[in-house]
Amino acid sequence: MTSLQHDPACEIDLSPAVALFRSLADPTRLAIVHELARGERRIVDLTGKLRLAQSTVSAHVACLRDCGLVVGRAVGRQSLYRLTRPELLDLLGAAEHLLVATGNAVRLCPVYGDEQAATA
Repeated sequence: MTSLQHDPACEIDLSPAVALFRSLADPTRLAIVHELARGERRIVDLTGKLRLAQSTVSAHVACLRDCGLVVGRAVGRQSLYRLTRPELLDLLGAAEHLLVATGNAVRLCPVYGDEQAATA
């Protein structure tokens, strides 16, 4: 696996990266991405797994599709959705490693952490 290095001296527009991380920051969208990492799914499959309304799941899938992270293909009267880029799985894996390395530091963050963990 090739390790890409971030060059902090590089002057670039960070707004695309902000949009990418914002699209993954929503718990429902992240759950959808995790489910699609296992393979193609229909909206009905996702609603059953996530226990959310079809309209809610469809809206989140549409957001991920608009961001270029998910694509759908018609199969009869339904659509099967999948992740578009294998790099997304690498990103999620790197995030998991970072979470392990930082322990509960991110979870206990007063700004972005889990409120229940912060009060425990």
